[in-house]
Parts: sequence; C-alpha cells; structure tokens
Amino acid sequence: MRNTMKKAALFLLAAFTIASCSKDDDDNNNGKQSTLEVLEGNLTTRTLTADKKYLLRGQVFVRNGQTLTIEPGTVIFGDRRTRGTLVIDRGGKIIANGTASRPIVMTSSVEEGLRDRGDWGGLVILGNAACNQIDPAIEGIDPPVFFGGNPSNTSSASTANNTESSGELRYVRVEFAGIELSPNNETNSITMGGVGSGTVMEYCMVSFGGDDGFEWFGGTNNGKYLISFAMWDDDFDVDFGWSGNVQFGLAVRYPGYADQSGSNGFETDNGPNDNDVQPYTAGVFSNVTIVGPINSGSSVSNANFQHAIDARRRTALSIFNSFLTGFPRGLRFNQPSVMTNYQNGTGVLANNILIAASSSNRYLAGSGVSADSVRAYWEANNQTFVGINDSTHNHWGLNPNVFYGNRLPEQYSGATFTVQAGKPLLSGASFAHPKFNEPGRANFFDKNVTFRGGFGTTDWTAGWAEFNPINKKY
Repeated sequence: MRNTMKKAALFLLAAFTIASCSKDDDDNNNGKQSTLEVLEGNLTTRTLTADKKYLLRGQVFVRNGQTLTIEPGTVIFGDRRTRGTLVIDRGGKIIANGTASRPIVMTSSVEEGLRDRGDWGGLVILGNAACNQIDPAIEGIDPPVFFGGNPSNTSSASTANNTESSGELRYVRVEFAGIELSPNNETNSITMGGVGSGTVMEYCMVSFGGDDGFEWFGGTNNGKYLISFAMWDDDFDVDFGWSGNVQFGLAVRYPGYADQSGSNGFETDNGPNDNDVQPYTAGVFSNVTIVGPINSGSSVSNANFQHAIDARRRTALSIFNSFLTGFPRGLRFNQPSVMTNYQNGTGVLANNILIAASSSNRYLAGSGVSADSVRAYWEANNQTFVGINDSTHNHWGLNPNVFYGNRLPEQYSGATFTVQAGKPLLSGASFAHPKFNEPGRANFFDKNVTFRGGFGTTDWTAGWAEFNPINKKY
C-alpha cells in the first residue's frame, strides 16, 4: 500500500511539474508556445504551410543554397524574449507569395491588445549586388553577417550579381518589428543589404516598427505598392549606393512616434563621412504619398519629427511624381556634395508636391549650402511647395481621414486613399525625364499613370493591408 501511495504521489508531483513547466513556457509567449512550431538556428530548404503557426526564436537563418517557401495565409510570430529575427543570408532565398485575400503575416508573439513596436527583430534579406562599402556587415545582427558585392580584395563594387534574386515577396505584412541593439545599430521592419533586382517585392506593408520601415543598404532591388505605417524612425531609408526603383508607395505617421535620431519621410545617404564612393545612392522613387504627423497648423506632438526629405552626404536619390505633406520641415540638402549631385543631374527631384508646416522650414541646408539655393533647385524642376491647412489638402484631393490626427494608435482602421474626383492629384504625372530610360529602369515603371502621389481612383491597399494590427487576432 505504501508503495502504491508513493507511486501515486510521485505521479502527481511529476504531473504538477510538467504542468508548471508548460505554463512557464506559455507565459513566455503569451499562451502560444504549445501551439506553435518553433523555428531556430539554420533552416534547410522547407515550406511553411498555412495550417500551422510558427515562432521565430532568436536569429533564424536561411543560408546559401537554401530556400524558405511560405504559403499564402501563413502567420509567423517573432519571439519577443529572444528577439526573434528572420535573416535570408547571401545565396539564400525566400519565396513568400501571399494573395490579396490571404496575405502572409509576420508579427509579434505578444497577444492582441498588448503588442508594441520593437517586439521582435523583423525580416532581413541579404544579397551580393553592388554597394559602395567594403565588406559591410548588416546592422542589428550579432555575430556579424556580411552582404554586397564589394569584397575587401577588390577596389570597386562588383556589378556581376546586380540581377541576382533573393526570392519573392508578394502580399506580405511585417508588424511590430525592428530592434535597436545599440545606438545606430538596429534591425528594421524589412532590412535589405545588397539585394539584387531579380528579387520581387510587391504589396508589402510594414507597421509599428521599432526603427525604419524599409531600409536599403546598397543593392539594386525594386519594389511596388509598399506601405510604411506608424513607424518609429524613417519610412523609406536608402544608403550605401542603392540604385533600384520603387513605384507606388504610402507612408502614414502616428504623431507620438518619432526617434531621437530624427524621423523623416525619406532619408537618403551615400555612406559615412561624406566619402566620395561609388556607386552613388541614385535609385528612383515615383508616385509616393507621404502623410506626416501634422494635418493643419505648424505644431507637432513629438519634436523628433524632422524632414519630409532629408538628403545627406553625397546622395543622388531621385524622386518624381510624389505628394509629401505633414512634416514640420520640408527638404534639406545637408552638405555641398548633395547640392552638387542634384545640380549636375546625378540625382533629380522633379514634379513633386511638398506641403510643409511653415514657410520658414520649407527649404533647409547644412554647412556650406544656402537655403536659397535649395529653393532655387526645387522651383526650377516643376514642383510645388505650399503651407499646411485643411483647405490645402482638400484642394489637391487628399482625404483628410488619412491623417492619424487625435486617434489613439489602435483607432486607425484605415481610410480611403483614392483621390477625390476632379482634383489636381489625379493628373500631372510625367515620365519624360531621361532617368526613366536608364538601364534597369526603362521596363520597370508604369508610365501610363496620370496621377501624382501613390493613388489615383483605385485604392490598392484594400483587402490585404491591416491598419489596426494591435488588436488583430491571429
């Protein structure tokens, strides 16, 4: 009898111990641990299916020669405790083809209602396409992982892999991602380093990121229909000689979220210390709508918001046919090398509309550049710059509901992004500039669109975008 009682007691103790361990594991991932398939370490070629849910634990790599395929409708959670991050290494591939009705979602492991920016590390894609730095390591990954076609044993960037493919992303959402490991060393929602033009990126949305929305470090890859929503730092950030193309983009800012480093709509840079290194950051954006934190007036709730366009250190990014509004400051050329690259046509800003909070902050310049020269360049290229007010946005045809305004983070459930009938934004687009006929660009842009900004009479966000992921149940 005593043996039987002892065995029963041991059985109950073991059951209690197992239950306790299970509960601890569940608490680490808010009840999801027992229902998720864990992904960690180096993945071999495999397919993630929509009938399961997955957890990224720590840094998860798809290495050279391996392919990760993700079915439409699949949900992948990033573990907050271990800073889960998905890294597609050089030579690896991701095939993530969602659909409008079944997008692929990468989001926080935290339960609905409690998710926040920076819950996990995000998606990092690396390739061998040209960049202007020698053996660069991608930010935010430790130990270092390198990218780009500029190894230390060459004197200039190799273009041999500029058409390389790192895979396909269609109808993909990345939510609550991007972590700062140390100052100026962070992952973004989607980070790209040396990614080639064979990579497809269409209908991708990032939201509530802990740093930038989309950041390109060199490379030649392109994108269409990109959404950056409620970011912490910059929306579209390009650096290290990125020379790809983007058409049809949207950024919407939440007024309370801005980084101490200064948050911008576009931030474009060529590399550290204003060094004259090539290829220059000379990619092309067209048909982008940037909606900053200010709907009317000149005040902003977070002083860390800065420029609609911040052009830094020898950059030569081109922006056409775009509509930018709601930032406290307009356009900045921060060094003489920037002004030189735009005056000589290496970079082009043309046919854009920029609405700034106050007339005194429309044109800004760094040391060695005058604000008058920035203004002269802008006005010489068929561009408009006016002050913010409700009637201004109505004049152009922008729906005032696209601004966050006084709504709380979880109260923005989307808006109608189409332009009002008969308004000026529906016309005026131009693709006559020689930039659109350069190698790698001539066949990319849809030159039949007439509208400026990201939208005409069709709202391409409808059906697949999610503007309240905080409360979304997955």
